[in-house]
Amino acid sequence: METNVNRRRLLGLGTVAAAGAVLGTAQVAGAEDAEVDTEVDTVAKDASSAARRIFQVYARETAKAGGTWSSYVSVADSAGDLVPAVAERADEVVEAYSVNKIAVAAAVLDKIDRGLLTLDQRVDVTADIVIKDTDGIFGLDGAYPSSVTLGHAMAALLTLSDNTAVRLCGLVCPAAEVNEILRGKGFVHTQVVPVANPNRFFLGRTTPAETHTLLRKLVGGTLLSAKSTEYLLTILRSLSAFTDGVRLDLTSAERLRVATKAGWFNDGRSEAGVMFSADGKPILTYSLFASGAFSGDAAVNKDDYASTHPAVKARTRLGKAMFRSVEKLTATTARTYATAPYRTSNGG
Repeated sequence: METNVNRRRLLGLGTVAAAGAVLGTAQVAGAEDAEVDTEVDTVAKDASSAARRIFQVYARETAKAGGTWSSYVSVADSAGDLVPAVAERADEVVEAYSVNKIAVAAAVLDKIDRGLLTLDQRVDVTADIVIKDTDGIFGLDGAYPSSVTLGHAMAALLTLSDNTAVRLCGLVCPAAEVNEILRGKGFVHTQVVPVANPNRFFLGRTTPAETHTLLRKLVGGTLLSAKSTEYLLTILRSLSAFTDGVRLDLTSAERLRVATKAGWFNDGRSEAGVMFSADGKPILTYSLFASGAFSGDAAVNKDDYASTHPAVKARTRLGKAMFRSVEKLTATTARTYATAPYRTSNGG
């Protein structure tokens, strides 16, 4: 493991100059696991303290995990202004993989906001549209043709990361329209990749900074209508959404305070989302993209998309550190997104 981490690498050349004042001149040294556990369980007293702690854990854990990381993490201070914690290659165009499903959903919801679509309209699930890649639920159905509502398709898209749901969204919002909507909202790098069929596309690329901005616009209420914003955040914060990374070591109640979406394909292991204060304020935003040669056995890593992968382990440790650092903080922002408590059922 590296004993020192280059601060210029972590801040990113030409990216977020203000972060230098926040992070200071501290060198990040390696630590034993016991020391890490003590650190991540300590609540920060303010946004600047939280940012410093997050920076230290990020530097240590990404060094242990290996690979190439492109990331942006910020903490909102008491006034709601953003304090940068990590800005590493934040403007680099990266493969987004399933993290861009948030952007796809935003494009569909934009059409709903304009009255062109509705959540309860049905889309046809035909045998030729189903991707049997072991992700999601549509490939498990075994009975086609069938149909679901657009709302159900997007719930599957964002919780189980169902790739058939990408095609179902493409039926109502083709690739060219997805990209046009995103460009209109200022996202010139967050774009899907069209294929010969205009209703299908690869999930495309983004930059950590743009994904971070998309999430900030979402929670700021400037990306979508209030109703669509609540719909999207409810799905991303649900306990059915991804739990192997940032949320793995959090309790059920704590997980409900984290809206997250992971993406994985080839050597990419990425995740982006928002953490909320106890009173429902968006307090921390993270955009973490990793790829390349990770530590450990390359042959094992190649086909490991679970919490045992070095990059996902790093996100788990960072996720706990981020949450513990900001869990007592709040901000005077206008928008509040309260979470309903988790309620179990035994059927009946």
